[in-house]
Amino acid sequence: MNSAECKAEFRVEKHDLPRLVAALQLPPVFKCEKRSICDDMEGLCILLQRVAYPCRLSDLIPRFGRPVSVLSLISNDVIDYNIIYDVHGHRITQWNPDLLNPGALQRYAEAISGKGGPLDNCFGFVDGTVRPISRPNERQRIVCNSHKRVHALKFQSLSLPNGLIGNLFGPVAAQAMCIYGDLAYPLRVHLQTPFRRVPLTPLMQDYNEAMSALRISVEWLFGDVINSFKFLDYKKNLKIGLSSVGKMYVVCALLRNAITCLYGNNTSDYFGIEPPSLEQ
Repeated sequence: MNSAECKAEFRVEKHDLPRLVAALQLPPVFKCEKRSICDDMEGLCILLQRVAYPCRLSDLIPRFGRPVSVLSLISNDVIDYNIIYDVHGHRITQWNPDLLNPGALQRYAEAISGKGGPLDNCFGFVDGTVRPISRPNERQRIVCNSHKRVHALKFQSLSLPNGLIGNLFGPVAAQAMCIYGDLAYPLRVHLQTPFRRVPLTPLMQDYNEAMSALRISVEWLFGDVINSFKFLDYKKNLKIGLSSVGKMYVVCALLRNAITCLYGNNTSDYFGIEPPSLEQ
């Protein structure tokens, strides 16, 4: 496999795959049910190709030379049995001091302010995304989104100026830091939103336009996840009860963070803040 094929199929350069295996702390051997085994590199590659595009498991046979049943066991083992989720899920589902320490928050705020943001204490942008899924056979009402008129799971994410997915929980700092969201969010000390009063004064309008131009970076982040792992955008394969759809999105978001650490993205380039190294 040449480098171009590797990047197209796995979203990672060939020479960076060992670094990703090491950073994810994958076990040397995956032992699946029915005595199926594979090594760490093969398990990661099967997962990456599975989520990179909405393909059938049978489409992976020419690359890995394994039957559909074994490919399913391996891909589920990497996600479903918590190999990645348990070890690294806390990095984006809980407060991550490596990314969200007081010094880092101040650098993020300065980067956003330096791009014309009126707020000097805003360190990121928050927004939600609705990910359509296949209609479940049971408990459809729980996942029914009347606004979008689809069955879906909703995710909310914080975009940081270094291009990584952060966390929503408030920071501890001398100055009250904040994140910025759209009008769907309530106005709070730690959560700022556009001015709502009508009519808007010229200063209010300028403020809204300036912050809106910067807040678009959170949409880039959602787009990065889906563009890198298009399997998440094919709702007919996202079946609650047959696969861990929620975990799959979290794992893909983690993998997207790892890829951003390797290559950067639009957000990190725009704000001029380099993401941390993959080993961090």
